[in-house]
Amino acid sequence: MSSGAPVAPGRAASAAGSQAKFVTGSTMRHVVVMTATGSIGLVAVFIVDALNLFYISLLGQVELAAAIGYAGTLLFFSTSVAIGLSIAATALTSRALGRGDRGEAREIAGASLAYMLILMTATVIVTFPFLDDLVRMIGAQGRTAELATEFMQIVLPSLPVLGAGMCTAALLRAVGDAKRAMYVTLGAGALTAVLDPIFIFGFDLGIHGAAIATVISRFALVGIGLYGLIRIHNLIAMPSVPVIAREIRPFLAIGLPALMTQVATPVGNTFVTTTMAGHGDAAVAGWAVVGRLIPVAFGALFALSGAVGPILGQNYGAKRYDRLMSTMRDSLIFITVYTLVTWAIMALLRNQIADIFGATGEARDVIVFFCLFVAGSFIFNGMLFVANAAFNNLGYALYSTVFNWSRSTLGVIPFVLVGSHWYGAQGALAGYGLGAVVFGLVSIVVCFRVIAKIEDRDGNQPDPDVMQSPAAAQSAFTSGKASTL
Repeated sequence: MSSGAPVAPGRAASAAGSQAKFVTGSTMRHVVVMTATGSIGLVAVFIVDALNLFYISLLGQVELAAAIGYAGTLLFFSTSVAIGLSIAATALTSRALGRGDRGEAREIAGASLAYMLILMTATVIVTFPFLDDLVRMIGAQGRTAELATEFMQIVLPSLPVLGAGMCTAALLRAVGDAKRAMYVTLGAGALTAVLDPIFIFGFDLGIHGAAIATVISRFALVGIGLYGLIRIHNLIAMPSVPVIAREIRPFLAIGLPALMTQVATPVGNTFVTTTMAGHGDAAVAGWAVVGRLIPVAFGALFALSGAVGPILGQNYGAKRYDRLMSTMRDSLIFITVYTLVTWAIMALLRNQIADIFGATGEARDVIVFFCLFVAGSFIFNGMLFVANAAFNNLGYALYSTVFNWSRSTLGVIPFVLVGSHWYGAQGALAGYGLGAVVFGLVSIVVCFRVIAKIEDRDGNQPDPDVMQSPAAAQSAFTSGKASTL
């Protein structure tokens, strides 16, 4: 199918205005606007996730809260696969838009959705038969393990739907439509917030009701995202077999390392969960609450890593290396200010936060300790997040894999083990926070060096993504000559 399909009436202005949006204007403004809108939608989803846990806690059974914690750890793995593949869609599409080639961008967007559905379906097929073993492998036992497995059996088959929805949001960010990318996650979160109490209490389905509400909300992700991409931006071309075959290599060249990067984080979190399991279900329940507090409190940092991707991608495609540097500097300023303010608020409200979840004993101690001490470590986690986003979008995806795996292994296992041995569950949590410091600092230093290297290496060279045929090479060479006259 031709990538140059005509733009429907009413869409031409939007389509033209959304090309290469980030190659002009203040980079700080782009960072703030993209992050703010992204974080609203993202935090809404995580708030709903926290509400899930809150509703379950009202049932008064610690096994239910622990089961949600174990299931959440495993779902983090599957969600990370979708995030990694979405990064590839964002990087390739935003680069094409930065070069001014909207037709290629439409083909890449359509192919990316196809890859996402195929790979997510394969993930479900491989994982589903082993759910019970996986739940027990991370420390769940008895009735808690049974509940976690049942929750996963309901939610996991909808993974391809989640992946497609996340891909549509990523493509909307790639084209610079931060508002509609926000609507994707915000709409799904709002639907879940309505359905949760209905299924959990109204239909008396408990934890199974929470799982059903989660599945339904994932379909909303896809519907809202496709509306923005098709009706507003006309950014998707139904990919033909030759297009799918042509784009798979560059997609996987970014997607697989990005996927491995994302999987590293749940590996580290799983080790923490397993360690907490040694201190009892109350400690796991406390860690489950912390696991929901982190994305709610620091959702802007998670959103920032997704926000800077298209900004960097478009400017990389346009060869605006000065704007790559300013985007990273502005991101660091945002990370520092945001984390310090959030940390102060959490420290002041630590007891009230624990009260909201009805936490007592060991669970309460874990929550309060995180708010008072460990939350500050997210300055360094934020550095790692934004450095990884830069690596993924600038052609150094393996760097993000190395740094994230180092953080999630060398920066988690020894620290958590030592902390757990000497200071119990709170010591394990302290180790989790301390491990971020070294890897956050080193990753951001390397990131700035990589950007400088790209400018020195590429200079006036044509983008390698364009060089797909002798004719394309001649065209790029001719345009490069013309631009210097």
